[in-house]
Formats: sequence, structure tokens, C-alpha cells
Amino acid sequence: MSAVVQQAAIAQSTGSWPGGDGGGGNWPRYPRLFDATPNSGPIVGGNTVQLTGTGLQGASLVTFGGTPATIVAVDPYGNWITVIAPSHAAGVVQIVVTTPRGTSNPVYYTYVPPAGPTVTSLVPNSGPTTGGTAFALTGTGLTGATVTFNGVPATGVSVNAAGTLLTGNTPPGPVGNVPVVVTTPSGSTTVPGGFTYTAPPPVAVSISPPSGSAAGGTAFVISGSSLNGASVTFNGVPATGVSVNPAGTSLVGFTPPGAVGNVPVVVTTPGGSTTVPGGYTYTPPPPPVATSISPPAGSTAGGTAFVISGSNLNGASVTFNGVPATGVSSNAAGSSLVGFTPPGALGNVPVVVTTAGGSTLVLGGYTYV
Repeated sequence: MSAVVQQAAIAQSTGSWPGGDGGGGNWPRYPRLFDATPNSGPIVGGNTVQLTGTGLQGASLVTFGGTPATIVAVDPYGNWITVIAPSHAAGVVQIVVTTPRGTSNPVYYTYVPPAGPTVTSLVPNSGPTTGGTAFALTGTGLTGATVTFNGVPATGVSVNAAGTLLTGNTPPGPVGNVPVVVTTPSGSTTVPGGFTYTAPPPVAVSISPPSGSAAGGTAFVISGSSLNGASVTFNGVPATGVSVNPAGTSLVGFTPPGAVGNVPVVVTTPGGSTTVPGGYTYTPPPPPVATSISPPAGSTAGGTAFVISGSNLNGASVTFNGVPATGVSSNAAGSSLVGFTPPGALGNVPVVVTTAGGSTLVLGGYTYV
């Protein structure tokens, strides 16, 4: 035991200071500090610190690095003081006690910065690119934290009092896995596994028109949301000319050929697939109409080029007296059909045009000469 501590013990038991104080009193003229327990604590303060020494009775002020502490209790014999440490920047500071007899020598106290944040889990760890997914991070040291997803701040961030639970909402982001970073005043950490943005599933509300020719080629519009990047099938057969507006709310295209009746229509995007309510009904194609053939006559040897005019002639075949013409094709509008006559017997013969919608006779037939 040091001489000073021995003197303090004697003073406590006898009520007098060995050797006097040079002024006729029972206590030292000036306060003296020996130690602080603990001698370190958090920068936020709030922890209890016990100061030991002599001549501390009547203490009116205790400072940590110049910042006043809260005095909780003072030993009437002047051997200790209990205080609540104030907040202070990180580092080593002096603790000094002031009494009516003066100011003590300093003892030293270390303010320790909090450990950096740690994250043990992120739930959920995936969500749509549109953002707005509520999430929860668990870990330690999360007080005062902000969170970014691929560098974009999350919204509605809050942390519980213990700094162990952080909640918020994801910002929008690109499809794929992105880094999630938690930042506090004491540092940053990257969340293991990050967060995976997924394309939102498509929503198809309606198709217009809801029916069309079994021959296909009918223009259609599908309305909904999240249709970007979509493909469309009618009973499993892809539609053609599909395109989507930038907002992803409208999709247009042309129906493929299909069997007469109602069939499912499926919209598929990177976010999934959906079936259009009500599907699509294929109706029999309209029957062909043939109004004329030019020229109306030609050699029995065949090979005469001809043009048949009318409507609904798409995909037609033509026979002359039951013998198929060659090189038959129609224009996109289905209003003209061309080909070459087959050989035939002398005289007038029937000319029949056949499509998926039925068959018709060309008025006047064709005369072989």
C-alpha cells in the first residue's frame, strides 16, 4: 500500500490527516486523485465511473476532457466520488476534480469509439426491380445507420434502441444481384450475399379484339402492366410482330394461325408468365370472293398467266376443271391472286378458288382455245 493510500486510510478511521494540513485542519489542503475505474468507456458516455483519491469531499465539479460529468455521490471522508461520464470524442482525456480547496491532479480516461456495424442477415434477400420491398437487417452496432442498394439509399430506415435491428424499404434497382452496404458513424460493412432484384411478374388484364380469323394475322392489343420484354403465344404458337410500349402497359402483335375455338393466350417476361383472362377465340376465316379472271381464255397447252380479283384470297389454291394451277400466290390484302393455267381440254371449264374459309367459283369460268 502506498504512503498516500495509507494516509487516506488513517484519515478515514481517525478523522484527521497525519502531519496536519499546514493550516490547522484535519484534511489535505488540495484534492488528489489516484485512479478512475473503469478507465475507459464509450464515446456516448452514460457509464458509471468511480474516482478514488483524497480530499475529495465537497467536490463541486468533475470534468472529463473539460466536459462536466454528473456527480452521483461523494464520500464524506473524501476518498471517492461516483460520476456518470459525459459524452466525448474518442481518445484519451484528463479527469479533474474541483473542490472548495482547489483542483486535483488529473487521471486519465480513454473514450473508445464504437465497433463498426455487423450484419448477420437480410430478410428478404430478393425483390422486384420496382423497389418498395420491406426488409429487415439484423446485426450489431447499427445505431445511426444508413443503407444503400447498389449505391442507392433505402427509404424509411429505422433502427431499434439496441442497434440490433434495422428496417426499411428497398429503392428501385436493375435485375440481378447488387451489393448492400450499411454505414454508421463508426464504419461500414457489406451485407453478405447482397440483394437480388427480380423482374416483376407480368399482369395481363385484357386482349382486344378477343376473337379473330383462324387464318391468323389479326392485329391485337394486350393491356396490363410489367409487360416489358414479353413474348406471347396463342395455344402455344408464338405471335408475330410483338412489341411493348416503354411503360410496359400495352403489347401489340399479330395472331398466328390456329384451330377454330377458344385457346389460351400466355404472356411471358423475364419476371414470369401469366394467362390472359378469357383467352382468344379463333373463328372460321371468311370465305373467298372471286369476282373475275383475266384473261378469261387461253391455250389448251396451259402456262397462261392469269389474275383473279376478289377478296379473302389469302392462302388460296386454284383449280381449272379440277386440275391445280401452278405458281399461285396472293397479295397481302387478299384482293388479288396470280398463277399459271394448267393444260386443259378445249372449251369452257369451271375455275374454283379454295382457302381455309371455303371455296368459290370464278364467275364465267375459263375458256381453253
